[in-house]
Amino acid sequence: MITSDSVLRIFEERGGLLTGHFLLTSGKHSPKFLQAAQVLQYPEIASQLGSELAAHFAPEKPAIVVGPAVGGIVLAHEVARALGARACYSEKEGDGMVLRRGFVVPAGAKVIVVEDVVTTGGSVRKTVEHLRERGANVRGIGAIVDRSGGKAQFDLAFHSLARLEIETYLPKECPLCARNVPLIEPDARRG
Repeated sequence: MITSDSVLRIFEERGGLLTGHFLLTSGKHSPKFLQAAQVLQYPEIASQLGSELAAHFAPEKPAIVVGPAVGGIVLAHEVARALGARACYSEKEGDGMVLRRGFVVPAGAKVIVVEDVVTTGGSVRKTVEHLRERGANVRGIGAIVDRSGGKAQFDLAFHSLARLEIETYLPKECPLCARNVPLIEPDARRG
């Protein structure tokens, strides 16, 4: 069985836990950043993490696993594979997250939503809302890492393989800005 510490160790070993001065999607700044793509690029690790999440949700017998794009796509595929379910992903559209590309979720279908890293939970909530509007029976939410330290709240059962609380700052209150540490947009980094 995988533990929270072993998940975080995988992130450290595979370059998925970064230290510096990062601009988050929320506009806040942080001294640490989780880049799950660095971990999920290794199929054997993606499969292991997906299987661990799948084991938690197996009693629900979901027919479909949905991951918010981009972070949830690989994970949704691996969780679905382990469950013998179908994998789909939602994409940003306006202020929401929607299924496109012809993905069909029949009314009443049991669905779980999975994300690589949950920070505020916004993409997950928007995905759940969209699925419910389509009549899906959303049964739970899963993540590899809950980086909110338990602050992200949902109206469904939420299970993460690891939990980590990372400090964030408003730009005007950021001690890294005060020390003139260069600000990095982590998703814009090129290899």
